Amino acid sequence: MGTSSQRRVMKSPDYSTRSHSVSDVEISSSKKCQWCEFLSGGGAAVSNVSITFPVSKVLFRQMIHGMRVGNAVRMIRSEGLSHLYRGVLPPLIQKFTTVSIMFGTNSLYFRTLTNISPNSPVRLRISVAAMGAGATEAVLVPLERVQALLQHNNYHKRYRNTFHAFYSLKHYGFREYYRGFSPILFRNSATNLLFFNLRKPLKEVCPSSLGNFGSDFLSGAVLGAFLSTVFFPCNVIKNRMQSVVGGSFSSPLSVCYMIFNERQRKPSRMFRGVHLNYTRAFLSWGIINSVYEILIRYVFIVR
Repeated sequence: MGTSSQRRVMKSPDYSTRSHSVSDVEISSSKKCQWCEFLSGGGAAVSNVSITFPVSKVLFRQMIHGMRVGNAVRMIRSEGLSHLYRGVLPPLIQKFTTVSIMFGTNSLYFRTLTNISPNSPVRLRISVAAMGAGATEAVLVPLERVQALLQHNNYHKRYRNTFHAFYSLKHYGFREYYRGFSPILFRNSATNLLFFNLRKPLKEVCPSSLGNFGSDFLSGAVLGAFLSTVFFPCNVIKNRMQSVVGGSFSSPLSVCYMIFNERQRKPSRMFRGVHLNYTRAFLSWGIINSVYEILIRYVFIVR
């Protein structure tokens, strides 16, 4: 009787403690488990985009026009409710795919590195896997490219919808789809490196009274807000590069210098819109991190 009870306890890990996370659980490297990590990331991304898209649109207008939040809100309001979710399909597809790739390939690469070099430092494996996942995400630059065009007010009449914008860009050649690739590659690799190294330690210092969900939300939110603020100029440069259709391709440094001059050479103006950005990132990454943990812990994980 005692032996049978003990076996039942050993079969099922305890997920109730606040500090316990999926990374602590011995997950098999089966194909099914790998897809669970991809699907959990995708599900978390859909929840996030559905809630935060209007905020992202206001932020985009601030980045492009250098205007204050009130002016950006008034501009979007004047365009009517029918345009509020215009351009939502690319970020929905992009976020579903990139967050899915981010969590899924990070786990896949980490397991692969562990199999190849089990004695290498864990932090090194985490870092290489995270940067590899970030580089893999950068393959999906065309989705960010089309999103930038659809959100820009100058292109409302030129591009009817997502598919029309994708089709129209083909006339400029394949390279046009990857305008803005360099800052995106840098941003993805650097933010993933920090996110996957700091995600678990941040959760462990959260107050125990928050419980699992609260700790996952707060750690993801704080980390997301911090990283989005530090790398905010990368998005400003990327959006400016992607707001152009056709013509020559400028380097990120030359675009940065151009924006810097346009904004009276004041570094603070490179962060115009950062307040709304870190508010959006706080909410977005809180949702993504907590929903991912719920899905992988209680829905998809094989226990």
